[in-house]
Amino acid sequence: MTVFNMRAIGYIRSAYEDTGQIPKGLGAKHSEVGILELLPEFEEGLREIEGFSHLFVLWVFHEAGACELVGHTPTDGKVHGIFATRAPRRPNPIGLSVVRLLRREGRRLHLGGIDMLDGTPVLDIKPYMSGVPPGELRRGWLDEAEAAKAESPCE
Repeated sequence: MTVFNMRAIGYIRSAYEDTGQIPKGLGAKHSEVGILELLPEFEEGLREIEGFSHLFVLWVFHEAGACELVGHTPTDGKVHGIFATRAPRRPNPIGLSVVRLLRREGRRLHLGGIDMLDGTPVLDIKPYMSGVPPGELRRGWLDEAEAAKAESPCE
């Protein structure tokens, strides 16, 4: 097995102290504001980042347990493969979030829409650029779960 050595380039500062506080499942709204504080040696890499409205943030599920290849989601209660979900217990516990860049203050990025715990290690930041036309985007089992929720008169 190939092993890759990675290190944090910064850390998330957020109000979320445990995973139960983070909204999950269908209709979850990620409106929390937080800060990505880059380590000093990486600040130069933020040059011109202010021109982007949204960023991809790659991070580590640093409090996730052992890998589970299948499991239930809060969305529909069905069993799905780990690679068809955003669940944290992955072979490589890497998270990916799209966040709004609200502003930059030196090496601190103020972000909107975070879904990460306070102290989450960040591996990388990339500008968000989606080239997938809406008509071509498919969302797998999530489309079915959302349609079922929309049809339910009890919700």
